[in-house]
Amino acid sequence: MNPYGLPADSLTNYIFPNNAEVAWSIMIVIYPYITGLIAGAFVVSSMYHVFKVKEFKPIANFALVASFCFGLFAGLPLLVHLGQPQRAWEIYVTPHTTSAMSIFGYVYSGYLMLLMIEVWFVYRWHFIERANASTGLERQFWTLMTLGVTTYHPQSEEYDRKIAVFLAGLGIPWACLLHGYVGFVFGSVKAVAWWATALQPFIFLSSAIVSGMGMIFLMYAFIMWRRRQDYDYLLVKKYAISLWMAFILDYSLELLELAFVSYEHGLHWAQIKPLLAGPLWESYVLGQMGFLSLGPLLILGVVSLFDVRGKALVYFTNLGSLLLVLQVLAMRFNVVVGGQLISKSERGFVDFEFEIFTKEGVLTGLVILAMPFIAYYVISRFLPIFEGKGLKLRSDNQA
Repeated sequence: MNPYGLPADSLTNYIFPNNAEVAWSIMIVIYPYITGLIAGAFVVSSMYHVFKVKEFKPIANFALVASFCFGLFAGLPLLVHLGQPQRAWEIYVTPHTTSAMSIFGYVYSGYLMLLMIEVWFVYRWHFIERANASTGLERQFWTLMTLGVTTYHPQSEEYDRKIAVFLAGLGIPWACLLHGYVGFVFGSVKAVAWWATALQPFIFLSSAIVSGMGMIFLMYAFIMWRRRQDYDYLLVKKYAISLWMAFILDYSLELLELAFVSYEHGLHWAQIKPLLAGPLWESYVLGQMGFLSLGPLLILGVVSLFDVRGKALVYFTNLGSLLLVLQVLAMRFNVVVGGQLISKSERGFVDFEFEIFTKEGVLTGLVILAMPFIAYYVISRFLPIFEGKGLKLRSDNQA
């Protein structure tokens, strides 16, 4: 008897010999996850730089630098996954305009350059200040960072600000394109029932904003705690409301996708229903759509709708952010790996087992996920990310 009600059930649990393993595993799960953190963190930065939401001012530059740090390692999981990673540069010198993955190389590289240029304009005053205040090799380093321009005129600050705002405005649609394009790559694969939906780019984009916002708040809360600085409770309250609203949109899209394919009741649903009732019951139904979604909706809803203050506000927002970060990671796993569990024979499921110490194992994934945070720690040693003394120092320097 067919336990999952699979189509063509004359022979169940049959898979083709060349379809016995999951080809895209942990590395391809981490790749869209990190690109989502880039887009989400940049949206947080743009809330102040572009939309002038004053409550987000204390973390605007922090979110921008964090987005850049995530961007540095977004392509690393793909390089680890490749059999010949030394040939990755050929994607740029041999353009293939009909390949979704090929075009993504240009989208990602261009966005990383935009982030780097915006960070440079935001902190150009600091580079000039350090170049003028230092000597020897240190002065040469900071002069190199200024690209040789070591004078800062009264009008320079306004010019830098306008350019940074322009780049931030340009970066918003680019960030949407960056991660929406990742969803497009999966959604355009018609042969995989779990991927083939026009909502895939929008789901990836909305979940990217949620994961980026959640991760930025976790980092902010940890840094403030580590430095023993007071939390900006106005920021935390506004942030919790914004994150709650973003997740409502994301969760609605995920439910809409499932409701549509269920209502359509076509061939895709004949494959997806047993997938959800079988291999993905725990990770998708109970985990992603259950505990990791309903929990944040309730927690952030209480924070947003009721007068929660003080440390309780920070604790609840932290918990909601943590659950959302895990929810999006589970979503990436369920999409990438879950879609490949449906055998191409349509008569069974491919087995997937987590590996720990292999090239694409859990340990490698954890190391890659840790790299952006290490990069942020190093960069924060050179940039005044949270210090509010920039204007005063610049005024002294100009005088």
